Amino acid sequence: MQLTKYTDLALRAAMRLAVADGHELMTTKEVAEAMRVPYTHTAKAIAHLQHLGVVESRRGRGGGLALTERGRRAPVGELVRALEGADREPVACEGPSPCPLAAGCRLRHALREAQLAFYASLDRLTVQDLVSSPTGPVLLSLTGPPPS
Repeated sequence: MQLTKYTDLALRAAMRLAVADGHELMTTKEVAEAMRVPYTHTAKAIAHLQHLGVVESRRGRGGGLALTERGRRAPVGELVRALEGADREPVACEGPSPCPLAAGCRLRHALREAQLAFYASLDRLTVQDLVSSPTGPVLLSLTGPPPS
């Protein structure tokens, strides 16, 4: 199963905030620069993570973004479902030109089972698990765009 770039970015942003561990608040711009992705894409992903209760934003001087305790303990599979849309079918059998096999197809069911197994394997991991060594130190070393 392939995740969208949006989901990948949101997970990487959550991981970067997880290694900050509340000691360092980052702005959306800093997260975007560290991940080397456009600010607008990062802002959209951060807003979605805030809506999910994974990230909190602190305003004012000394403000910034922080991963919430819920975000730290959230199963990765749960986040992926929320970011990707859990009800999304693995194949499009309906629509303007429906599949002629829809009435007797076993493929759709097999792919749905595989999708559920994929999510279940991710449910065993939390965001905190994803940032254990060696990933955490690498994330902390990311500071912005590479030198030209």
